Amino acid sequence: MNKLEFKGKPVPKPRMTRADAWKKRPIVVSYFAFKDEINIQAKIQKFRLGNCIKVYFYVPMPKSWPEKKKKKMDGKPHKQKPDLDNYIKALCDTLLDEDSGVFYITATKKWARKGKIIVENLPEYLDY
Repeated sequence: MNKLEFKGKPVPKPRMTRADAWKKRPIVVSYFAFKDEINIQAKIQKFRLGNCIKVYFYVPMPKSWPEKKKKKMDGKPHKQKPDLDNYIKALCDTLLDEDSGVFYITATKKWARKGKIIVENLPEYLDY
């Protein structure tokens, strides 16, 4: 398949330390749970990440936001932390053993009612 649709909250790659092997910080625990879940979805959907990809990260809005703000922000660019590159790193590290072969990525990060990630493989022969 050339497309993966992961229904779930995107999780950024955390900065890890040696102590994370026994400390089990919540961000690290959620990152590894995310990795497991996205790998399961990729196998179910028969998806393999290519070398040229287009990625859409839909970050869920906080439940504490009023409905008026949710309506206003739905689909708008997510300009806060976590950074887009940390989401990309988490995705590539999860779906590839060695991500050095990836040479073209286009990605967006937007607010949404529910979190999800859409990944599309692009043809390698195009002149990017």
